[in-house]
Amino acid sequence: MYGLIVRRFLWLIPTLIAISLISFGIIQLPPGDYLTTYILALEESGQAVNMAEIEELRREFNLDDPFFIQYGKWFNDLLPFGFRADEGNYLRVRDEAGEWRINWPWFKWPDMGRSMEWNRPVTELIAERLALTVAISITTLLFTWMIAVPIGIFSAVRQYSLGDYIFTFLGFIGLATPNFLLALIFMYIGMTFFDTAGGLFSEAYRDAAWSWAKVVDLAKHIWIPVIVIGTAGTAGMIRVMRGNLLDELQKQYVVTAKAKGKRGFILTLKYPVRMAVNPLISTVGWVLPMIISGDVIVGVVLGLPTVGPLLLQALMNQDMYLAGSMVMLMAVLTVIGTLISDLLLLWLDPRIRYEGGTR
Repeated sequence: MYGLIVRRFLWLIPTLIAISLISFGIIQLPPGDYLTTYILALEESGQAVNMAEIEELRREFNLDDPFFIQYGKWFNDLLPFGFRADEGNYLRVRDEAGEWRINWPWFKWPDMGRSMEWNRPVTELIAERLALTVAISITTLLFTWMIAVPIGIFSAVRQYSLGDYIFTFLGFIGLATPNFLLALIFMYIGMTFFDTAGGLFSEAYRDAAWSWAKVVDLAKHIWIPVIVIGTAGTAGMIRVMRGNLLDELQKQYVVTAKAKGKRGFILTLKYPVRMAVNPLISTVGWVLPMIISGDVIVGVVLGLPTVGPLLLQALMNQDMYLAGSMVMLMAVLTVIGTLISDLLLLWLDPRIRYEGGTR
């Protein structure tokens, strides 16, 4: 097991390097760049284009450099031990001829670059929206699992009962309803009955400092995005849990346990449910990037100050450092989440063993 963990961590290094190259390349696939979009926006609004300013921005963001030069500078800044050209990053070595300097990769905080559109560091822009994004995503995740797993167990144990038919019908509706349409419906319901619409805060608390009153105001608004984002995931997870548990309930070890006198909820929870949640555990690799990105379209419709709409805006404006860094961040979380899900499966399911490269 420990050998597996070490090997997986070693494989993370080339995997993340390849992901960073692909992420940065995808951002630059559309023709033009941020300045092309910026010039078109100025011309459409009737404003004069200052070519001197455009050239200055082009030099500042290295847009005239070849692709691999741009990627090398960006990737070097991402590394916590990348090379820097500042005065304090030199290792001074004295030899017979005197003192000379070596540019040495001392530890530094990763730098995701500077957003072209916002003219601010990418880390600041992400950090401003990260806390609320994580709060919504984790609440949605808990909401999904707390509802989907018990209903899935009930539907499997009481197959073809009235409750099974009702939950199946509701599940299909949840899968078929687009999230953005559900967002509009809940905005109307919230405004009509609860005096809450889009966003996560009331106007009085939107720019206010954090306080208990602001937390209460957040709780009044957060239920709308949680239900909207979690509906499709809950409906899908109910179907997966029901199908997996039905397969497990028909297997020989369950029949043998029943023949030995084991009955009821304890038998179902201890053995079949433990095996049936394996596919859900294996999707942890998708959960971590979703915690960061959230649902982009729902965030736009509801006007949420989360990371998802920021990523969409960066992609539309070809803000390559902001978009590339966010795509890279989600890819890193996907890789880490996949490793976590593998380890959880190894711990949860005694049938899974990795030894000597075999399974």
